[in-house]
Amino acid sequence: MKITIFSCVFLLISFLNFAQQSNESQLESIIKFQHDLNEEYKDPEESPLSEDERLSFTQHDFYEIDTSFIVDAQFLRTPYEASFRMQTSSDRQPVYVKYADLYFTLKGKKMKLAVYQSQSLKENPEYFDYLFLPFTDLTNGEGSYSGGRYIDLRIPEEGVKKISLDFNKAYNPYCAYSGGYSCPVPPAENNLDMAITAGVKAYIKH
Repeated sequence: MKITIFSCVFLLISFLNFAQQSNESQLESIIKFQHDLNEEYKDPEESPLSEDERLSFTQHDFYEIDTSFIVDAQFLRTPYEASFRMQTSSDRQPVYVKYADLYFTLKGKKMKLAVYQSQSLKENPEYFDYLFLPFTDLTNGEGSYSGGRYIDLRIPEEGVKKISLDFNKAYNPYCAYSGGYSCPVPPAENNLDMAITAGVKAYIKH
């Protein structure tokens, strides 16, 4: 009996240590994402901000980091989808293909989002495995950008059935900061009936 109790205690401690390390790793990843995004918008060669706004820019307004908005999503490949032209904020219509569906449970609610692959970017060695996840939710126009937000993903290794989906890494399209950009409009199938209070908030010009 003593051995059994000891084993259970050891397993519990091991699990708690693993959970703590996993949580710390998630936090570090989100903090790095926020830092890199801030640095991008300070960079005159990458920032969509006007010069005056860029010079006064310090950081994005983020929702408070919330690891409950990190979920394991089932990655279901959709290999027979036809290419289509995605609507944007301008006349430009880039060609995408729906690459997979993500099935997950968030806040006790079952949800699905589609992820897309740019047919031009996949020819670029740097972005050949890049997947695009545009979405809208109930915060749009009520805290986050009215036109929706994006999440960047990568194609998982062959045979992988689940991927981590972190809404803390949701960011705004360039159109949220300045005119003159052509930004993809999230397809209707990616409208979430929930307030995603994670990631970047709406940009307020100073």
